[in-house]
Amino acid sequence: MNRLGTVLCAVAALTLVTPAVAHDVDVTSVARIFLDEIGPGRYVLSIVDTQVQPISDPRGVLPVRCEPVAEEDAEVQVTSGFVFQCQSPLDADDVLTLPWSLAGVVALARWGDGSSATAYFRGRGATVPIEIGNLLDGFGSGLAVAGTYLGLGAEHILLGIDHLLFVLGLLLLVHGFVPLVKTITAFTAAHSLTLCASVLGYIPVDRAPIEAAIALSIVLLAREIVAADRGLIHLTHRKPWLVAFIFGLLHGLGFAGALGEIGLPESAIPLALLFFNLGVEAGQLVFVIALIAAARMLTKVVRAPLPWLQPVLGYGLGALATLWFFDRLPAIWGA
Repeated sequence: MNRLGTVLCAVAALTLVTPAVAHDVDVTSVARIFLDEIGPGRYVLSIVDTQVQPISDPRGVLPVRCEPVAEEDAEVQVTSGFVFQCQSPLDADDVLTLPWSLAGVVALARWGDGSSATAYFRGRGATVPIEIGNLLDGFGSGLAVAGTYLGLGAEHILLGIDHLLFVLGLLLLVHGFVPLVKTITAFTAAHSLTLCASVLGYIPVDRAPIEAAIALSIVLLAREIVAADRGLIHLTHRKPWLVAFIFGLLHGLGFAGALGEIGLPESAIPLALLFFNLGVEAGQLVFVIALIAAARMLTKVVRAPLPWLQPVLGYGLGALATLWFFDRLPAIWGA
């Protein structure tokens, strides 16, 4: 397992140069809109996030049979957005094409009959197509919801470099197959628990301090990696599964914050939450298997041990996480 740990450190060297893009809303570029039906064929599109580019030409957004309503003719005042009228009500074939270069948009539709729906729409280059069919009451099978949120969960963990580096740190710290399984299982159980509890409203989520604390958890784990190389044995080394569980509770709050930005379909919250969580676990499993497979391949090439590599990369991991920590601190006070 010592040789495996050395090779995993070599793989970590490539990972450490990647910027942290996991949980910053500005980086993930997810905006939010409301679509309200205020009369027969008459709608209000409201933009929640003021930092996105204003829509200067609503006609380019709307289906051809719809047109914007002049401000003086609108029944309601819209601070950011516009009112539009369609010759016939919006249906499942209609698409609103938002002119934004974003990763995605969360849309909440509130229809005239009192029903509502929420969905996440991925960006396609310079636009984000909002497919009305995904927002109609009763749209979509359970299979479609499951597939969408499974992919979102896997995407989130695989793009969440801070979470992956924490898992990598666990792999470097733990020796032996059974302790490794216990540690990864404890981390998985913990973040699944807080993810579900937070999304269901049992635990409030304040993104800024959580993101700073996640970075700090990596700093502490990096310290233990260096301490192990010096022969200093702490609770982290004797019971890594316990430490993984405690920090996993914190990382689960980070997942919940990201899912809160994406939103959940009101008609299928349990199903969407379940499959988002399964997607996170699938992505984590892929990462772990990829590292172990790469390690086994590289051990055939790197036959001599490199005892200096693990502490050096431990320092590198700690330095990078420290930068993230101080970079995220100002957000706690709204700086």
